[in-house]
Amino acid sequence: MSNKPVIAANDSAAPDLNAVRIRIKTQLKSQAHHWLTPFDQNTPASAVESVLKKRCISVDEALVSLWQSLEMPEEYSLVAVGGYGRGELFPFSDVDVLILIDQEPNEVNTEKLETFCGSGWDIGLEIGHSVRTPDQCIEEASKDITVQTALVESRLLVGNRQNFKTLSASLKRLLEVKTFFRKKTLELRQRHAKYQETPYSLEPNCKESPGGLRDLHVILWVCRAANLGNSWAEMAKKGLITPFEAAKLRNNERTLKKIRYQLHVTTGRREDRLVYDVQTQLAESLGYRPTAAKRSSEQLMQQYYLAAKAVMQLNTILLQNIELSIFGANAEPVVIDDEFQETDSLLDIRNDDVFANNPSAMLRAFIVMQQNPRLKGMSARMLRQLWHSRVKINSDFRKNPVNKALFIEFFKQPQGIVHELRRMNETSVLGRYLPVFRKIVGQMQHDLFHVYTVDQHILTVVRNLRRFTMAEHAHEYPYCSQLMANFDDHWLLYIAALFHDVAKGRGGDHSVLGEVDARKFCKDHGLNQENTDLIAFLVKHHLTMSNTAQKKDLSDVEVLKEFAALVKTPRNLTALYLLTVADIRGTSPKVWNAWKGKLLEDLYRLTLKYLGGEAPNHRQMLAEQQAEARRILRLYALSDDVQDKLWAQLDVSYFLRQGPSDIAWHTRHLYWRVDAEQPIVKARLSPIGEGLELMVYTRDEMDLFARICGYFDSKNLSILDAKIHTTSHGYALDSFSIQHDSHNEFYRETLSLLEAELQDRLIKRQPLEPPVFGRMSRQSRHFPVRPSVDLKPDEKGNQYLLTVSATDRTGLLYSITRLLAQYKVNVQTAKIMTLGERAEDTFLLYGQSLSSGKLQIQLEADLLELLSI
Repeated sequence: MSNKPVIAANDSAAPDLNAVRIRIKTQLKSQAHHWLTPFDQNTPASAVESVLKKRCISVDEALVSLWQSLEMPEEYSLVAVGGYGRGELFPFSDVDVLILIDQEPNEVNTEKLETFCGSGWDIGLEIGHSVRTPDQCIEEASKDITVQTALVESRLLVGNRQNFKTLSASLKRLLEVKTFFRKKTLELRQRHAKYQETPYSLEPNCKESPGGLRDLHVILWVCRAANLGNSWAEMAKKGLITPFEAAKLRNNERTLKKIRYQLHVTTGRREDRLVYDVQTQLAESLGYRPTAAKRSSEQLMQQYYLAAKAVMQLNTILLQNIELSIFGANAEPVVIDDEFQETDSLLDIRNDDVFANNPSAMLRAFIVMQQNPRLKGMSARMLRQLWHSRVKINSDFRKNPVNKALFIEFFKQPQGIVHELRRMNETSVLGRYLPVFRKIVGQMQHDLFHVYTVDQHILTVVRNLRRFTMAEHAHEYPYCSQLMANFDDHWLLYIAALFHDVAKGRGGDHSVLGEVDARKFCKDHGLNQENTDLIAFLVKHHLTMSNTAQKKDLSDVEVLKEFAALVKTPRNLTALYLLTVADIRGTSPKVWNAWKGKLLEDLYRLTLKYLGGEAPNHRQMLAEQQAEARRILRLYALSDDVQDKLWAQLDVSYFLRQGPSDIAWHTRHLYWRVDAEQPIVKARLSPIGEGLELMVYTRDEMDLFARICGYFDSKNLSILDAKIHTTSHGYALDSFSIQHDSHNEFYRETLSLLEAELQDRLIKRQPLEPPVFGRMSRQSRHFPVRPSVDLKPDEKGNQYLLTVSATDRTGLLYSITRLLAQYKVNVQTAKIMTLGERAEDTFLLYGQSLSSGKLQIQLEADLLELLSI
């Protein structure tokens, strides 16, 4: 780029400023089609650099023309900095400039500076500016690494060349390469930590996220500061990377630039985040089309993740080599064995042809990392050879018994499994060894409750299982830790976790397809039949325990018998319980809660008793529940017969579905007012530690459940579970487990307020208000759950089971119960399951209208219409 003025100065007289502004603005608009034209599938990624260069030239010309029209002082200089200084200007990026002055401006020059900066905005550029002398620049640069970095990329546009040379020379003297490297790499680590150290966020920032463009900028800044090159090709000449690696970096850089450019054009603003709102539109503008198995957005994001992953891999190699070039080696290598050595606390290969001579060493390297916890990582030389040698992991490699044994041995190691499994994935060794896993690397999950890509979710589940084995994490889930301690062969659970979601994105039932993959793996790796059956069982049924616990009535003996018949043995049950807890915790921090934990643990304990020969006996269970409730009542100084009048009105199902603590709590508040004229509402902090429990006792009426749900909805309270009972003398005794949407703690005064407000609402019995639906999140707006409704009679034919699935939102449950009330349908039980932003609710219903097939069809149709709003 020439540093000479692009447009000659008008020596005769300063042109009219407004006319100049209009001319420049018109010129910029006429040129805008060059950088506002969307790419399509046929546009090569390299074309983006030409567009960015054209915009830079256009802005250069505009600013130089504006500068000269204002007849700025000849001692001043206009300098491009930051990305603009680098010669990259995306369609809606800021135009960062430094106005270099020789001394503090007088009144006339101050006015000129203000006019120049204001005019920059007037002609349509988002100017980011600073006005400093060279000494002030150096002072700021010495205090702020960001300023120093911006000046490293400075470029003179117009003005006093000597001033700019003085600044450049001063900056060169100031810049201490070792310090600059340390600060920039620390900055990089902090930025990576901000984005959870992964490029696999579902809404990544293509500039700032790990593996994004900023990672490449760091390399260029450091190399420029250390005189190691200004481009990938120059770095290759210096030996920092190979020509092949330079080409890979170049291609992935262009891919990221193309995505960022298209983001700006598609959104019409400075937007670097691949947010849900634009993913589909962006993907289709780039030529991706949906298939039966994958959305167009999923295909785009998978390409982005692969590019970001490659950038992270090559970035690690480059940073190590740059560090070695700047600082030199710290110590002599320490031999570990015939193939590996330790160099500066990093695992290194003893010679460059280790993997060529013995490809199995690629797998063994990760085991060596596990067995030597002092090692902080792998050396650049080793990572490079892994990168280039990974193509040797082919069909013959996978058939080799030595490699099969090494892969199984990896999972049997006492430490380092999760860290090295992640490294194995980052280096593409895992995907090469397991082709089925390679297919789901970077695979999006638009199910509204997973917040990770499939491969990252799988690795998180393995991490959760590993935590059950560690004493330092025993306080998180003590029961799971206890069970894991008594479970032999933990590695079988890790293999099951590795395969449980591996078939996602293929179409069909991923559990069934995954079972086939798991059985093949077990057979290929010589696992015995018992272990093979366990892993296959876990993969096929990894969702079953969660669905049973959250959607079915655990007091129903038939439910328990069916689940016990499925799991067959205590070993299968324990393994499935541990995998289920780890799986739910690995979807999203918002999905797991104490209530789900209690349901799963209850199902585990009940099934374990059943498998141990303690078959459910209603009479015995009834006696035990009542005896324990009486014992609790005695703690409150109540006599043994105080409950008789209330209990006489309750049927067996009440005592089987409620715990002794709940029965005692209800009895304490109701025994002396069984025939109460006014509604009774009582609330307490939940014994499980999250949310609260609330009891309603009042004369039964058709719309009671809907009325209660309407109140909860108005208070942003989510129902986790509802048990509805009708006494023999026509009273409703309903109990709810509820939680605030923000998971705030509930205090004593809050409980009293809820009791008073709900009681007042029930007394007034005002007509049910129309539901008010809350705003849906961006993700649920663009990737909604397809609503489904299933209404069918239970096995006895006396009641009906209603299952609904839809995008969760405020007002959903109330709208469902209100519609049921309009059809004069009563709710016997309600199981409310929320998975992130996906609602899957199950209701047990009864009512005269359900006996009419015509009304059933109409009810289902109305529910579907309601859920589709």
